[in-house]
Amino acid sequence: MQLRAALAAPLLFAFGGAATAQSQLSISGLIDIGLYRDTNKVWQVGPIQRSNIAFGGVEDLGGGLAATFMLNQRFETDTGQLELTGKPYFHGESTVGLKGAFGSVRLGRALDAMYSQDWQFDAWGNYDRIASPAWDLWHYNYPSDPSADSGNPDYGRLNNGVFYDSPSLHGFTVHLSTAATEEVRATGVPRAQMQPWGVSLNYAAKQWAAMLARERNSRGDTDTFVGLKGSVGDFTLFGAWDRSETFAGSVAKVFTVSAQYNFGRFTLRGGWGQIDLDGVRAQQTLGAGVAYAFSKRTSVYVDAASKRYPTDTRSMYGVGMAHGF
Repeated sequence: MQLRAALAAPLLFAFGGAATAQSQLSISGLIDIGLYRDTNKVWQVGPIQRSNIAFGGVEDLGGGLAATFMLNQRFETDTGQLELTGKPYFHGESTVGLKGAFGSVRLGRALDAMYSQDWQFDAWGNYDRIASPAWDLWHYNYPSDPSADSGNPDYGRLNNGVFYDSPSLHGFTVHLSTAATEEVRATGVPRAQMQPWGVSLNYAAKQWAAMLARERNSRGDTDTFVGLKGSVGDFTLFGAWDRSETFAGSVAKVFTVSAQYNFGRFTLRGGWGQIDLDGVRAQQTLGAGVAYAFSKRTSVYVDAASKRYPTDTRSMYGVGMAHGF
């Protein structure tokens, strides 16, 4: 939902900013909640997908240049509390930046180059705790920032980050990320060895897309990700391969494949994934789901998954409702 200058002005002035006809404020998010049985056979009420609210802004500075900001908070729909203990208030994103013909540059906390793009190669968008094989398996050994959340690792986001997204050139885009990290100075390891960085090269056409990404975090863990997606009519097939390695030498190799079919207001999804951890098959996930859209914003869905481990097999299933705004 976008509130243009007339509606945005009171909010902008409240924060000490000067509202102009070229300024815009956007408010968006997702409210999701469901009833599901987890792998411990315990029934839960809570978000199956991630619930969040985001405030974004754009100000036209003239000459093709614009200032931007984004504040994104994730929360537990069942209680209204912040998502997890120890995570920052604006866990999703807190950035300010500039964009123009050169692309966009943001500073702050946000998804790194790989995590900000990989969701395109899973039928659930890597956004479903029950059925998505990507949710369980991708980037198994790779926290983007090993100490971002009150000393705990964050799988996806960098603190103190610098993020660049290029404009599209014949369908190709480049995404870069790095960060200033206190861990580099604290350990005494030369910056050249510990500086976190990430790069993702993406290609998008009308019926297919591809991605190749490579990253290293401040601890020395590395990750390589390859994604492919192709569509024929209302059918889309997704595939991904990921290899993550810790600084200590533990290697996780993941392969996932999923599919989506749209007909009318219904969307059918199915997917499978496998992870080999240090040469041992650690998990296989088989997921399926169906969603019904009441409108462009509101849907209900049913998900189920079988998750096979070396010593047992566990099932998850549930029903949920989501409203985007």
